[in-house]
Amino acid sequence: MKLNTPIRTRTSALFYLAATASLLASVGEAVSRMPLRLEVRFLANGAVRVRARESKPLVPRYDETFKHALPESGESLVYASPDDLVMSSAAVDGAEIHVVTYHREGKPSVAIRMTEDPWTLVYLVDDKPVMQLNTSGYFHFEHLRRQPESNLKDVDACWEEPFEEWVDVKQRGPESFGIDITFKGFEHVYGLPEHTSPLALKDTRGNAEGAYNQPYRLFNLDVFDYEIDTPMALYGSIPFMLAHSVEATVGVLWLNASETWVDVVTRKADPELGDQASVNTHWFSESGSMDIFLFPGPTIAEMYSQYADVVGKTPLPREFALGYHQCRWNYDDQADVLDVNAKFHEYNIPYDVLWLDIEYTDGKRYFTWDHKAFPDPQLMQNELAQDGHKLVTITDPHIFVDRKYRIWKEGAANGYFVKDADGSSDYKGSCWPGVSSWVDFTNPEASKWMGEQYHVDNFPESTTDMFVWNDMNEPAVFDGPEHTMPRSLKHHGGWEHRDVHNLYGLLQQKSTYQGLLSRETVLKRPFVLSRSFYAGSHRYGAIWTGDNSANWEHLRMSVPMLLGCNISGMMFCGADVGGFFGNPPPDLLTRWYQLGIWYPFFRAHAQYSSERREPWVLGEPYVSYIRNAIRERYRMLPYWYTLFRETSITGMPVLRPMWM
Repeated sequence: MKLNTPIRTRTSALFYLAATASLLASVGEAVSRMPLRLEVRFLANGAVRVRARESKPLVPRYDETFKHALPESGESLVYASPDDLVMSSAAVDGAEIHVVTYHREGKPSVAIRMTEDPWTLVYLVDDKPVMQLNTSGYFHFEHLRRQPESNLKDVDACWEEPFEEWVDVKQRGPESFGIDITFKGFEHVYGLPEHTSPLALKDTRGNAEGAYNQPYRLFNLDVFDYEIDTPMALYGSIPFMLAHSVEATVGVLWLNASETWVDVVTRKADPELGDQASVNTHWFSESGSMDIFLFPGPTIAEMYSQYADVVGKTPLPREFALGYHQCRWNYDDQADVLDVNAKFHEYNIPYDVLWLDIEYTDGKRYFTWDHKAFPDPQLMQNELAQDGHKLVTITDPHIFVDRKYRIWKEGAANGYFVKDADGSSDYKGSCWPGVSSWVDFTNPEASKWMGEQYHVDNFPESTTDMFVWNDMNEPAVFDGPEHTMPRSLKHHGGWEHRDVHNLYGLLQQKSTYQGLLSRETVLKRPFVLSRSFYAGSHRYGAIWTGDNSANWEHLRMSVPMLLGCNISGMMFCGADVGGFFGNPPPDLLTRWYQLGIWYPFFRAHAQYSSERREPWVLGEPYVSYIRNAIRERYRMLPYWYTLFRETSITGMPVLRPMWM
């Protein structure tokens, strides 16, 4: 369906700024007459950045997602030289058309073509259109405005939106925006993790077989026992989409960290009418500004090189991180940990890392130990290290409100926690310890402070052989709407939580990574696992697919989920082997190990109510099957290390579909 878009270019306000090789335009809505500032720039690698912002907003709109998602706050981006670009304009059938062509030696020519009324943008590779913006007329910005006095129902919900027992008060009012992006000449699109959908994304509208009835949702959430084959939101969000055909591969990155929805509609080719196949997508976000990167490929390797130039590359992990990780919620005490370690050696099963969940702490106070259960944590770590093993402990972003707890006292005294909606006091919600506050990782000082807590002089009885697991960082709030933070809470700089929600997990993982990096005078690569993630999280460690279930459906779904993560740049990823919830029968657990050795991140994990299921628990013949599978992982370790070395240089996925 094509809409009669109200967005049009003001003819007198479109010009080419040669100094920065930028195509600038003032575009506006015919109804509101509110101008938007549009900027289009070529990167040196042929990618194109398209930004749209309100020219004179009533109050500032959030426009800093790129500073967190991109390396060096986006300063590392290399734009095309003006000398390599050619601008031309012409009137065709009464419509003004502007074309900027970028000639790269030894590469296909790329160009952008913009029309004025209505405004559209077409990206061409060797004169063939591959990506189109606003050709369906969906480009729309809700401009910031003062709340009207009217009591009309369609106005009320824009400023105060009820959800169950909560009310989301939007102090700035409605500010969503969206646009359609069409992939021309393609029949399939991929990406948009994290969802339990097939690898090739299903349609979300229309009558296609198996189509969903709602868009893909990107809004990081702690989802209990999540469903299979649905576009519902999960723990992480990467707003990246790839389109692939025999002839070309292209990609789109939508840099906005607020709640985002994406519709997908496939159009089959019609030879009689001369119509190409296409995939029409509609992207819309709750708040902020539009910041889109278009990657032209045309080869798979070139597209990933372009993408990696923007979001950065995955650092080469330490070898132990690619081995087998043994975890459960929870190992009971120090004796239990050392017994598990001894049994791995007794049964001749290789492993690298043992994990401790939240029960190792003193009352869920992170950076402390329960000394009744773990009387000598340093001795425990040293004994593991003597056998060549590491320890990973969990740290969540919620901090127990306790006047005797050093971490809370320092955080509160320095203003390091997320604030209530009025910005005057620390937000308090419920999580594992009870009443808690949450570290505001958008505050550089708070992020640095929290990272430094991992130094051995700040974390009593820790050693440099101990690494970190960041969980519950969507963030999860037991008494919040959808088990997360209210969107009206305030972050550093006065920004609302709705603006930065999907960045929270990335920023905690970054804080932890940088803290571990500075823990030693000799530079050593850290290991950090995070449950929540966003574009750019791959620069700071691994992720996993969250709290899956011990059944065959979740085993099967782990493959497209991890492929989708890799396609979108999150290479170091895995799923809980055996399933987090429930008790897998012996055949399922065995098969899951045999599959899990091919996950980039290989960890077994289980909930506290699950029966013990370390590899030897099932007895023969299963222990031999599982031992052989884990040994196969270690035989292939040089290959895994080589793949991660390759991605650290080229940006190519580690786990790849057959067409790649």
